[in-house]
Amino acid sequence: MRMRTPRPLVLDTLIALAMTWVAVRLGQVSVARGWPKLDAPAYVLLALAHLPVAFRSRVPMVVFAAVQLAGVAYISLGYWPVASALGSMLALYTVASVYSARIAVGCAAVMTAKWVYVGVISDSLSMTLVVSQALLFSLVLVWSGTLARRSRELARQLRVEQAERARREVAAERGRIARELHDVVAHHMSVISVQAGLARFVLDSDTATARGALGTIEDTSGEALEELRRILHVLREHDLGGAESAAPVPTLARLDDLLERIRAGGVPVELRIKGTVRPLAPGVELCAYRVVQEALTNVLKHTHHADAQVRLHYRQHELTVTVTDNGTGNGDGLIPAGVLAGGGHGLIGMRERAKLYGGTISVGPRAEGGFAVRLTLPTSTTGARWGDERRR
Repeated sequence: MRMRTPRPLVLDTLIALAMTWVAVRLGQVSVARGWPKLDAPAYVLLALAHLPVAFRSRVPMVVFAAVQLAGVAYISLGYWPVASALGSMLALYTVASVYSARIAVGCAAVMTAKWVYVGVISDSLSMTLVVSQALLFSLVLVWSGTLARRSRELARQLRVEQAERARREVAAERGRIARELHDVVAHHMSVISVQAGLARFVLDSDTATARGALGTIEDTSGEALEELRRILHVLREHDLGGAESAAPVPTLARLDDLLERIRAGGVPVELRIKGTVRPLAPGVELCAYRVVQEALTNVLKHTHHADAQVRLHYRQHELTVTVTDNGTGNGDGLIPAGVLAGGGHGLIGMRERAKLYGGTISVGPRAEGGFAVRLTLPTSTTGARWGDERRR
């Protein structure tokens, strides 16, 4: 069970009572030092020189003025001045910890003047000693209070910067989730749209084909809902400060399912793999999968009678993903001209994903016709870890 921190007023009240008790005890031994014995007015003035400290956090300047006046009155009656010093010293420290250095120095000058007054009216004290002690105590108290004030300001600034950094990280994470949603919805809805059009076209003439198209729609919509639930679950847990969902994210091992959906949508796709297939960092796998998904989705949406080819090349320290098509229908290919010019969400998403994992991506027309998307991602442990850390 965590202990509660005392409220400032309660803590300051306890400090004020403790200081008053110490001041009374000091006043009671003043006779042994050659000073007058305390009487009723002396006890009252000692209380007035210390009890106001209980309100130092609320009205520092008022407390400082009150304890100084009570101290001057106590000293003027000829009592031992040391007994009344604790309250004024704490009040000066409080002023220095709250207000600017100029105000703190002004208050220090007031307290120093009070001690000079002690040296003037007392025959038993050395003026040099009194003034030097007053200046030393004032300097230490002002320095300590100023240091406390600056430390508090730095802590407040640090909290503000941390909150701003957290806000930026939340915004970046929401942007990543938005790109995930775009990729999922764009791909699956494109497949569903194509299959729905095919089913309606052959519904009366070819029921088997129509039934197959409806089955593809069912499977695709189910997978889309599954991914949407996962992403939205991550979003909800992110808002609650929890951990991300443990559901698996798309990887290159699921690339065959993606290609089957594209083929079912009427686009022949060929997959070629070069090099030794090996598991990569989760972020790298997801990045490569999403780029292939986005590129093939654009083939579905923007080409007529196109063939597509996906090539994965596993090298020692990098993975190269190439998606090409030979689209000729409306000349748009993988990435239509309007999207290239405006930097659409899909292209922006691919570029940001590649940049996040230290990779490069190029998108453009091919000399022999059609378009090509080429993604290169580092697969080293350092690069993968760096990218995964950036995603967190």
